[in-house]
Amino acid sequence: MSDGLSDHDPVPYWKAKSLEEMSPDEWERLCDGCGRCCLNKLEDWDTGEIAWTDVACRLLDGHACRCRQYETRHEVVPDCVGLTPEAVRSLTWLPPSCAYRLVSEGRDLYWWHHLVSGDRDTVHQAGVSVRDRTVSEEGMELQDYEDHLADWPGEDVDALEAAEDDGTEQAGRASSEKRYENIP
Repeated sequence: MSDGLSDHDPVPYWKAKSLEEMSPDEWERLCDGCGRCCLNKLEDWDTGEIAWTDVACRLLDGHACRCRQYETRHEVVPDCVGLTPEAVRSLTWLPPSCAYRLVSEGRDLYWWHHLVSGDRDTVHQAGVSVRDRTVSEEGMELQDYEDHLADWPGEDVDALEAAEDDGTEQAGRASSEKRYENIP
């Protein structure tokens, strides 16, 4: 049995509850562990377009895709964005594959989510996580972030759903001549 169901309730909690109705434990379990929240993103000054990088927060364990200091992350990294139901609905940079975003949009979780598969490694096996594909921001200058632009799996929901059908997922790299600023 996956950890999303109890013996008493055949409907998974993420289908039965809104984000606001979830307990703190249910909220934390909803995270798919992809690590993409912890990547630095750049915003184009002119268009507001968000560009992803492979530059990770200094607290991200790049293999486990987990924060090394989760409980104190907001003190250690003051601009760390805490996810709340309100933030999930307003943050335009949350990946389309993000479980919080999916639930807020009334959609179901993907097959690789641990609450569906029963295995926390399927997010990595499906190629959706940032596992072993990041560099730390530690010691890196902001102007160097543009050398680390990346296209991450899951940006194209149609491709994600097609990959679900055939078991594949592609990751790519992008470059740009745009002017960006870092956003937390």
